Amino acid sequence: MATDAKAIKVTDDSFTETIEDRDGLSLVDFWAEWCGPCRIVGPIVEELAGEYADQGVTVGKVDVDSNPRTASRFGIRSIPSILFFKNGDLVDTVVGAVPKAHLEKKIQEHLDK
Repeated sequence: MATDAKAIKVTDDSFTETIEDRDGLSLVDFWAEWCGPCRIVGPIVEELAGEYADQGVTVGKVDVDSNPRTASRFGIRSIPSILFFKNGDLVDTVVGAVPKAHLEKKIQEHLDK
């Protein structure tokens, strides 16, 4: 069941606390305001935040222009890049504008592990 949960704005300063120190699955969308494909993926990421909140999935968004340290740390070269973290460890990456079903499949894959 979907909730009103929204993606969390994550910054260079809050990334460790918000994503890496958290148990369970986290999905992080690395994006920028000027990026066309990011505008396609953004609403999908917000939908996923609401749809998977009750399963304990944390959804965050990192603006690469405002948070270059985190983008650099994870080697973000193309955006949108969606990184999946399980118990704080990077476990998967999806680059580019992909359909919602593709991201849902990845979420289910990592929830089932």
